[in-house]
Order: sequence, then C-alpha cells, then structure tokens
Amino acid sequence: MINLNIIDLVVLVLYIIFIIWWGLKNSKSSDSDAYFLAGRDLKWPMVGLSLFAASISSSTLMGNSGEGFINGIAVFNYNWISILVMVFFAIFFLPFYIKSGIFTMPEFLERRFDVRSRTYFSFITIVGNIFLDAAATLYAGALIINMIFPNVDMMLIIIGMAVVAGSYTIIGGLSSVINTEVIQAFILIIGSTLLAFFAMDSIGGWDAFYTQFQDGVWLKLTRSMDDPTVPWLGMWVGIPILGFYFWGNNQVMVQRVLSAKSIDHGRKGVLLVGFLYLFTLFIFIFPGVIARGINLFGVENLPHEIISGSELKSKYGINTDQVYPRLINKVLPVGLIGIILSAMISALTSALSATLNSVSTLFTMDFYSKFDKNASSEKKVKVGKITAVVTLIIAILWAPYIGKFDSLIAYYQEILSYLAPPVVGTFFLGLFWKRSNAIGAFSGLMSGLFIAMIIMLAKYVLGFEIGLHFLLLAPIILVLSLLVNVAVSLSTDPPLEEKVKENTWTKAIWIEESIALQNVVWYKNFRLQALLLVVACFVMYALFY
Repeated sequence: MINLNIIDLVVLVLYIIFIIWWGLKNSKSSDSDAYFLAGRDLKWPMVGLSLFAASISSSTLMGNSGEGFINGIAVFNYNWISILVMVFFAIFFLPFYIKSGIFTMPEFLERRFDVRSRTYFSFITIVGNIFLDAAATLYAGALIINMIFPNVDMMLIIIGMAVVAGSYTIIGGLSSVINTEVIQAFILIIGSTLLAFFAMDSIGGWDAFYTQFQDGVWLKLTRSMDDPTVPWLGMWVGIPILGFYFWGNNQVMVQRVLSAKSIDHGRKGVLLVGFLYLFTLFIFIFPGVIARGINLFGVENLPHEIISGSELKSKYGINTDQVYPRLINKVLPVGLIGIILSAMISALTSALSATLNSVSTLFTMDFYSKFDKNASSEKKVKVGKITAVVTLIIAILWAPYIGKFDSLIAYYQEILSYLAPPVVGTFFLGLFWKRSNAIGAFSGLMSGLFIAMIIMLAKYVLGFEIGLHFLLLAPIILVLSLLVNVAVSLSTDPPLEEKVKENTWTKAIWIEESIALQNVVWYKNFRLQALLLVVACFVMYALFY
C-alpha cells in the first residue's frame, strides 16, 4: 500500500486536471487530417517526445522494473536492439510512409499489394491495440491506484482512468494526444530519474549496488540459451522482428511519424527517441534490480539467484508487477511521491490515448471509408470518436484478465512474437523485392497466421510445452511466411508496374539523398546522427556485455 500524503495527493490531482485542460486546449478536429494526423505539421522535437511518451506505458514501467527484479538487466536487450531497428526504419521505410501521404500502415500494404493485405493487417492491429495495448495499460494503472486506495474496486479504478484518458483524446484527436505527450515525456523522464536516484541511494550508491549484483548474470545483457527472458540467440534473431513491428509497423507509433511536417523532421524525431531510449536502462530497469537488494517485499531469505516470476509468486507471494509502485512508497520522501505517481499517470494516459487514436484512425480509414466511400471529412471524425468510445469499453472489460499472466512484459512480448513476424516479412519483401505480388503477400500473411494460431492453441488451450522460447519461435514463423510469399509470388504473375515503382526502395534513392546531404551542416546530417546513435548502442552493450 502506498501512503499518500496530502501534498502528494494535491500534486497528483492538479496534474490530472492540467493534462485534461491542456489536451482539450490543443484539440484539432475540424477535418480528418487535423483529427487523425494533427495537420501533418509537427517538428522533430514534438515527434520524438510524443513517440517516447507513447511507447512508455505504465505497463512498460512496471514490466521493466518487474523483469529487473526477476532477471536483472536482460530486458534492456529489447530497448537497445530496438534503437538499431529505429535507425534502419528511419533511413529506409520512413520516407516512403511520409511521401505517400497515407493515414495508416495497412494503407501502405494496399498501395504495394492489394486490399486483402490491408484489411487483414488493419484487423489484427486493431485487435492487438485493444487487447495488448489499451487493456494492459488500464490493468497496470489500476494496480498502482489500487495500492493508493486499496478499498476501491479495481473495475471502478479502471473505468475512472479510461474516462480521464478518453476525455481529451476522443474530443481533440491526435493534436490533443501529442501536445499532452510532450508534457508527459518530460514528467516521465524527470520522475523516473528521481526514483532511480533515490533507489540507488537506498542501496548505498553505485559501488554497493555493483558489489551486490556483479556476481552471476544480474548486470549482464548476454544470457545463456536457456535464459527465460532473453536467450542470446533470441536477442539477435527475435528481438529485431518484434522491434521492427513496434517501431515500423505499429500504427500507434508510426502515426506520430506520419504527422511530421517533412521526412527530415520525421527522421530526426525517431533518432531523438532512440537517444532517449539509451537511458531507460538506468531510469526504468536499474530500480527493479535495486528492489531485489533492499528486501522490498519483506521476504526473508529470498534467493540471490534468478528464479521465474511464477515461482516468486507461488513460493514467496511476490507479484513482480508491484515492484515499481512499492519502490515509490519505500524510497521517496513526501512531495516527490506525487511527482512520480504523476509520471505513472503520464505513462498511462499517453499510452492509452495513443492507442485510442490509433484504433479510431485504423477503423475509420481502413474499414468505414471502404463502406462509405463518399463520407465527408466531418463524418469520418465523428466515426473516429465513436470508435474510440467502443475501444475503451472493450479494453475496460478485458483488463482484469491480464493478471493471469506471469508479468506484463511476458504477456505483451509473447503474444506479439506470434502475430508480428508475417507482417514484418510482408513489409520487407514489399519494399525491397519488386517481384513480390499481392497473392504472395496475402498467402504469406495467412500462412503466418495459421502457424501462430497452431502455436497459441497448443500452448494456451491444449497445454502442450512448445520447448522453444518465443524469441526463437518468431524467426521461424518469419522465415516460413517469407518462403510462402516468395514461392507464391514466383509462381504467379508479377505485380503491376504502378504498384512497384512508387513503393519499393532502389539504390537511386540512396544516391539522391547523398547528393542532397552534401550541403547540409554535419551536425544536422541525419546519417551522421544515426551513426552516432548506433555507436552509442554498441558502447552500451559492451559496457554490460
């Protein structure tokens, strides 16, 4: 239970009121461009900060600290590998997305292939946004609020949080979402940094922390093949697939890139969030590791070696999703608890509002616009608002069931590892292989879905033990769906020239950009910025190898 002082409560309430006011103040809903893509005129700092805030949900904060408590810093592999993915995405995919003027990621698949691929991807994205993103965010936030007000029913808390996030998102669209996310990004960074500082101080500083955890693999990124969080092979062949899906295919993230005023602003916004992600090890994951060393749950003789989250729950009664909120209560002084809880609420509202806007955009542009081809811009905005309300209701109903999984990170990453690979493969072949056609793309997507459904049926319904970590299953699903795509494409007619010409990458594009960059000052050159980010990633990896 978190003991909230009146000062902390005032800080928290004022913050919630301010965020709702700020979101409504910056609303844009006059037309579909304004409502769904904020007028497409955002500069790179707003793109980057909104991407950071949207990607760090309350489930991310709690999941990262929980995994740190269970397994040390291994979960940071998802972040630093994803930074490399961001660089690749910014260089190759982003220009096509922005130049095409699309509203959604599935829309790009229709331009390159056909409407079948668009419809399928849009459908599974909507399902994922509701059940993986929105519901998990509500559940994580409810856990925190429930620790402050333990006598309040969880469902009432979930409904209350949904109302707060939905109040400005549904009315104001992406402009409201992004303007609040910029504020929330600063709160997240400041609040999480303060918590990390006080947590480190509580264990006696860096030297004491390092001494306690230098043995074993607590502070090691490279793990054995039987590691439950990130086996070393999965780090290299599995995480890049999930990372590309999250940063290059996920409507929640890419929608912010689509709102950039130019390709250069979009690229620099993505690189900015990459630099910010380097620090997530220190401000999100280290506190969870520290929590293992300060007897956070009052359990005597807790083993120093790594054991699973399910074993911690069954043997010691420890719910690792409570690590972050318990740490807040244990190490922070009065006044700062309100700031950190504001950071948690920031993570909740930013991620939830981002998801709501994503689902409303997908449904309106990929489904409703097909049904009502003559719908006015104002009609589309109205449909988008109704969709957001329905999304909230479904997420509210599903949120309580998420507690059945070992941890929030396990819930999210495992399900994603089954659904993402066929989509990632289709986008890659679509951009880099001109021969891939509509029939091949759809066949690859369907075969990947079939394999994923068999795996999930065997594991979750029939109770079979698969025997492979989900990060090792992801590349298998990817390769099999790619093979189907290639085989079917080669055995059927080539795609139409207009499908290929504007939607595939060529060496000429690289040469044109190289010429354009010759007159750009070195520190404004996105390629040099990207190179610096890549070097920083590998330096970070080398430090904790």
